[in-house]
Amino acid sequence: MVATHDRDQRFQVKVTSDSHFAWIRTRLSLERTMMSWIRTAIALIGFGFTIVQFFERLSQFPGADPAQRPLAAFYFGLLLVGAGVVALVISGWQYRAGIRYLRTGDFEPISGLGRGPTHTPIYAITIIMIFIGVFAFTSVLTRLL
Repeated sequence: MVATHDRDQRFQVKVTSDSHFAWIRTRLSLERTMMSWIRTAIALIGFGFTIVQFFERLSQFPGADPAQRPLAAFYFGLLLVGAGVVALVISGWQYRAGIRYLRTGDFEPISGLGRGPTHTPIYAITIIMIFIGVFAFTSVLTRLL
């Protein structure tokens, strides 16, 4: 068991240029991670919607045999679109928690920021992509019904 005194000294934050630049690198790492999640979610949503569109139009090609399980593509497409939306929601929540952690407490002095809002387009992009994903999900779902 670590004594409280040892734990306090281990996480003691000193305001230096090195610690400030380390904070910036950590913040940019969070940004890159969030952008990776957004790219992954866009791919999931796009692939899901494309799979549904492709298999819906496959029967219109001359000489194409009818699908043995025609709803399997719709379910798989819905699953991919839903996974993309869920990934965006969870990663956005995790990103917000990480940013909040870096901006408060011991890290507040080295961040160089006030308590004002963090201006980053990642929040807007995430919210827009969630709406697009929900729209794609409902679009596929209404075709199914």
